[in-house]
Amino acid sequence: MNSVSSAGARIGIDVGGTFTDFVLYDTQRRQLAYHKEPSTPADPALAVRNGLAALIAQNGLVPSDIGVLLHGTTIGLNAIIQRRGARVGLVVTEGFRDVLEIGRARMPSSFDFHATREEPFLPRERVLEIGARFNRDGEVTRWPDAEQIASTAQQMAALDVDAVVVMLINGYLQPEREAELAAALQQALPTTTQIAVLSAAQTWPEIREYERTVVASLNAYIQPLMRRYFERLAQLAAELGVTAPILVTASNGGSLSLNAALGRPIDTVLSGPASGVVAAARLAVESDTPRIVTFDMGGTSSDIAVSQHGQAEMVTRTEIGGLPLVLPVVGVSAIGAGGGSKIRVDEHGVLKVGPESAGADPGPAAYGRGGSSATVTDCYLATGVLDADAFVGGAMKLYPERAQAALNLVAAALGDTAPDAAVRAASGALAIATAQMASELRKSLAQRGLDPAEFALVPFGGAGPTHANWLAEEAGLAHVVIPLKPGTFCALGAATADLRRDFVRSLRVTLDDRAAGDVAAIWNELETSAHAWLQQQGVGGTDQPSLRPALDMRYAGQAYELNVALPHPLPSPLQADYLIEAFHREHERLYGFRDEHAPVDISTIRLAIVGHLVTAAGAPRFAGTGTAVAYSRRKVFLRGGWHEAQIYKRDALGAGDVLDGPAVIEQQDTTVLILPGWRGRTDALGNLHLNAVDQGGQS
Repeated sequence: MNSVSSAGARIGIDVGGTFTDFVLYDTQRRQLAYHKEPSTPADPALAVRNGLAALIAQNGLVPSDIGVLLHGTTIGLNAIIQRRGARVGLVVTEGFRDVLEIGRARMPSSFDFHATREEPFLPRERVLEIGARFNRDGEVTRWPDAEQIASTAQQMAALDVDAVVVMLINGYLQPEREAELAAALQQALPTTTQIAVLSAAQTWPEIREYERTVVASLNAYIQPLMRRYFERLAQLAAELGVTAPILVTASNGGSLSLNAALGRPIDTVLSGPASGVVAAARLAVESDTPRIVTFDMGGTSSDIAVSQHGQAEMVTRTEIGGLPLVLPVVGVSAIGAGGGSKIRVDEHGVLKVGPESAGADPGPAAYGRGGSSATVTDCYLATGVLDADAFVGGAMKLYPERAQAALNLVAAALGDTAPDAAVRAASGALAIATAQMASELRKSLAQRGLDPAEFALVPFGGAGPTHANWLAEEAGLAHVVIPLKPGTFCALGAATADLRRDFVRSLRVTLDDRAAGDVAAIWNELETSAHAWLQQQGVGGTDQPSLRPALDMRYAGQAYELNVALPHPLPSPLQADYLIEAFHREHERLYGFRDEHAPVDISTIRLAIVGHLVTAAGAPRFAGTGTAVAYSRRKVFLRGGWHEAQIYKRDALGAGDVLDGPAVIEQQDTTVLILPGWRGRTDALGNLHLNAVDQGGQS
């Protein structure tokens, strides 16, 4: 297996619906280079090949200069959302055939009696039962004989599936034994049958059979699709002469070797959004901004995540396509509309934004590709925030008259036919979108016990920097930090991603010193597995790895647990009082109280290992003049009236430059708006900081 060369260039890749983004870090020159390549949806790997060739040529490199490719992908995520994965079967303990049908027996909405559940991605007719079960202590209470194994294998062969997942009740306590049964079923299949038999507990040995089944089944569901894509990518890279190893960014903000990603593709389904958050966390450290909220606004939706002191917040449960995912992932939350979200008036005459999106094709009306619906992007254009001739650095022309026509229809539905009706409708739609986002952002922070005023907003994506100042002002964040190249920020996150994998073991115990000893022993086992995994990645150039232990804990009788992060190394011997106090502190931080008399239970033991790769850092910018020089002026409709705004080029700004709103900064990958009453300044790394200006003129 090829190893990452510490001297070779690193290329981060992020495949999007419209563009495929690239960031190259030249370790010899310590410089960053950027490239955007039109995506090829019919064959996504083709855009990667074309972009790699262009990036290598533009920077005077040869293919052998590339040390590693770090690739973020949403292929698995899209397959789950669109329900176009492989055909998967399921073998479960007798009596549990409806494990996916029943789920958690909860309604999708407590307030909507017409709400329907998600369409099962694995229909009930592909679920088989087998006489195998463990009790709550992991002891075998039933086990199939050779005849039942052979009979079950025959039924599996008749299902016409690509893979079968085996899930036994309490199998998380005996993952090796469950894997033995999966191997026995695999061996009993006819030799002409190409069916992979997988163990759910081997994939993810965590308590709760429904969630464990979903994780393992989704892993099998997307595996063939991702294998075909990465094999195609490796083939095209080899045709270019690029023989560097391919790492795949993961949902937890780290990266995996290609072999590890092919074995566990479920670890990569949220890699695109996670990569941007990782890059923002690094930026926060470099710019001395300890607390940030990232704001990723793309074509369909807007997402936020929280990062404190250079560490992206992790969660152990999220949802994709209406299905629970109980893997550690970067905590990204959807909060609102994207640039392609449609503007409409409902049957009650109320102006609405989203959730329907015009997508990339036909896209907003202003794209001139046949779309007739007004969108958020059309609103930016109609209000003067965007310049029709400067969009995407002038590479893509916009059509103001088409945006105006689409917005006039919205205004007419509102009963407004005055000459400025379209721009007023656009301004109203932007205000509604901003209010929706701000409400969700404040709620998301409040659920974490956090104050928005203590955080800076870090926007990226094509529309993030455009909308960031509106959102910050509405949500009460007084500081915005806009990266130098926000449009390719997820690719930058991929280029800077460390190796990382999370390990888990469930253990239902009430904490006492004996239980603390059992927890310590399991952590030792997980640590051994973690170091072995890191060695198997075949990636050189890593520093001393970091270990991050955590526990899922709760007061006895509570329905759900808190994830409590702990420092490494842990005290030895590990005492129950130490773990209980850590839980009390976290519970008190979130909920304002602790219960000193209630027993504390542990349900899951976690350990993450991080292999730190060489950090990619761009060269500092040269000092500027202290006063930015506008190249033009234009009228922008803000806060219900027209304002004369100064127009700047981002690449003409130097460190220390100061510019007051209203202002618009244009660059190839985005447009930045500075509102009246706000001031921008650039730092030595090229980041643009926006702050509210008080009445004395101080920011």
